[in-house]
Amino acid sequence: MSIPADISINDHGDMIAPPKKGIFISLLLLTCIVLTVFAFILWWIPYIGLTNIHPDLPLILALVFGGMVLFGLGGALTLVFTIVRGKNLFFNRRIRGVVIRILFPLLIVVGRLVGINTREIRRSFVAINNRLVLAEAKKISPDKLLLLLPHCLQNHLCNLRITGDVNNCKGCGKCKIKDLVEISQKYQIPMFVATGGTLARKIVQERKSEVIIGVACEQDLTSGIQHSYPIPVFGILNQRPFGPCFDTDIDINLVKEGISIFLDCQVDDEP
Repeated sequence: MSIPADISINDHGDMIAPPKKGIFISLLLLTCIVLTVFAFILWWIPYIGLTNIHPDLPLILALVFGGMVLFGLGGALTLVFTIVRGKNLFFNRRIRGVVIRILFPLLIVVGRLVGINTREIRRSFVAINNRLVLAEAKKISPDKLLLLLPHCLQNHLCNLRITGDVNNCKGCGKCKIKDLVEISQKYQIPMFVATGGTLARKIVQERKSEVIIGVACEQDLTSGIQHSYPIPVFGILNQRPFGPCFDTDIDINLVKEGISIFLDCQVDDEP
């Protein structure tokens, strides 16, 4: 099954190419090289002084740094193979944790240093995260799946409050909330609309779901993925034809494909 959320619309209404997983992998390998050089410098600088203390200290320090480098390279290669093959290798959940908590913030810094746009790195991170989530995906019951949406999907002229209860939607069809509510009701999937990160985190903590399908922009998705760990978050980038946080849109078929991955049923073409 194809992986959802490969295409979105930028703030000017133009189609954006699928997130490039290669950006993440390239930055990962570049970071490994930088850390290797850094470890060598840390060993080489005090070389003369360590020799004066004890002739074996440089060798001991080299073995320690060498072990750290090999461990890091081994983890990086395991991650790359998992991404490329799309299959669970070793402790996938722990690998996802390392990517989310350690590698992503580090790659943001390295990416800025080499001139890669932060937004592109975030898009690549979402794509890689989705790959890892799929690698450990299992079928769950609908009540264990959470569909979390941003408030900006709601038409700005609508006066109905749906953040407390999406069923307050009257189904006028001016935005995709109508279609999403129908899908939620048909497959008995809990669905919530959040006005921001604080409310989204509160919903995640209270629901205690096993899997989250999150719809948002690059920044909110990466933040949500990080704060929700260890719960796997499958991210779908929204479309922003009118700019950020205003009458955004979503391809309903991408949501259906995402639901089909985790539910033990095929989601119909029609809600």
